[in-house]
Amino acid sequence: MPNPRDPRADPHAQRPEHCPCLSGERYSACCGPLHAGVSSAPTAERLMRSRYSAFAVGDVDYLLDSWHPSTRPAHFELDDTLHWTRLDIERTEKGGPFDSTGVVEFTAYCRQGGVRSAQHEVSRFTRVAQRWYYVDAEV
Repeated sequence: MPNPRDPRADPHAQRPEHCPCLSGERYSACCGPLHAGVSSAPTAERLMRSRYSAFAVGDVDYLLDSWHPSTRPAHFELDDTLHWTRLDIERTEKGGPFDSTGVVEFTAYCRQGGVRSAQHEVSRFTRVAQRWYYVDAEV
């Protein structure tokens, strides 16, 4: 049975050619496999990039799935009027393949109704059973 989050499962799904996380890679080789559940993020920064891309492509299921159960909301909706345009990673602290916690500081840029804005966060991540999860953020 195909994974319902896999963009290949829905031939009408609009997926970008280039990855929204601005890695320089194609979406299908960068955040796409993480969103589809084919692979998982090896670092906290990689998870942060994939979560940003999930906001950009509207993948609520991935956002909830990558959120640690202790802080995950029961329900989450995206604002369809926001268009995410750029992600700048400013700092990482730990969050490597052998760490159990990590911090990623970033600024995400968006447009809403022709108005540009930015969201600056310091996000915390934890690794459980070899898998990274978003915990919370200081905005």
